[in-house]
Amino acid sequence: GGIIYKASFDKANRSNRGAARGPGIDAGLEALDRVRKATGLPVLTDVHTPEQCGPAASVVDVLQIPAFLCRQTDLLEAAGATGKPVNVKKGQWIQPEGMRGAVQKIRGGSNSKGRSRDIAVTERGTFFGYGDLVVDMRSFTRLRDACDAPVIFDATHSVQRPGQGPEGASGGAREFVPILALSAIAAGAQGLFLETHPDPDCAPSDGPNMLPLSEMASLLDRAVDIWARVNR
Repeated sequence: GGIIYKASFDKANRSNRGAARGPGIDAGLEALDRVRKATGLPVLTDVHTPEQCGPAASVVDVLQIPAFLCRQTDLLEAAGATGKPVNVKKGQWIQPEGMRGAVQKIRGGSNSKGRSRDIAVTERGTFFGYGDLVVDMRSFTRLRDACDAPVIFDATHSVQRPGQGPEGASGGAREFVPILALSAIAAGAQGLFLETHPDPDCAPSDGPNMLPLSEMASLLDRAVDIWARVNR
């Protein structure tokens, strides 16, 4: 176990055209390289096109496939071809067993040399109508069995309320992050994905579903305690 630092150089799937997207790939990767060197932590970032995979893999330790792109064959294969670990998020519309194909695309065949062997799948909620997400706690076992890969729980994006914020932006219900995170660990999740900010209401993106930084240590202590009890 351990901590992986995650940040995006481009938030390419914002709800509105004028929303902040980030510094772009060149400046963004330079910043992530500085974070990696300053903290000693492994670093993860999203990739959105096959062409981004090589440059990103030269800097970061883990590539991430966003949920909306988890069916994109060229992207999945390009990420796998870098040989770097890959975390692929489950699309909000896909049953757990439907992620088997995504993992197979990343692996590119068990005998393919130089392809990613370290792959994780992340549960981030399932659409419940037009403006809400729910989390099916059965999916952790189903994903692990279907994909033969560790399963992570994205406890912050799972409390998004798509289109329910001002001017059609995503809303959220951050008060449910702790209970869902702890429940997921008890249900078999093998790691947590958490977005945080010192003042979520002032964050440039995803503020309504971010956990305040001041609450992070307490939640992680409780999660580790539950993990230890479940995995005795």
